[in-house]
Amino acid sequence: MAEELIQILGNKEDVYSSILLQIKALVGDEKDSIANLANVSAALKETFGFLWVGFYLVKDDELVLGPFQGPIACTRIKMGRGVCGKSWEDVATIVVANVAEFPGHIACSSASKSEIVVPLIQDSKVIAVLDVDSDEFATFDEVDAHYLNQLCEWLVTII
Repeated sequence: MAEELIQILGNKEDVYSSILLQIKALVGDEKDSIANLANVSAALKETFGFLWVGFYLVKDDELVLGPFQGPIACTRIKMGRGVCGKSWEDVATIVVANVAEFPGHIACSSASKSEIVVPLIQDSKVIAVLDVDSDEFATFDEVDAHYLNQLCEWLVTII
């Protein structure tokens, strides 16, 4: 298991390519899903300096807060509510340039300005969502969506 991240300079694609390889090395052969999700959250936050990075896990009829890095967060989210609940309901990645303009946005932190949510899909069902918030507007784009989807597709194979 890697013990620290190697920060790479370059464009966003270069950084994502590097961090995804490092995350896989960081996880190694660890089987505990909570430990793995915690380290993935930390690696993404450390690398990109996002405001908040974490996971919500599907439990019964709600998303329940899982491992995260950043300010305190909402604990439970219903399907269809906020960006996370909508991503779960639609089984789709959602990129929001300005969270104040997203209908029904849940303001867990007033510092959050933009957001991306990526579902983790196993056997055609969402089992969790990766939620990433930024304190700047329009932080996320198709590059983030591409690489975070790759990450989540891999994560479902190890959790």
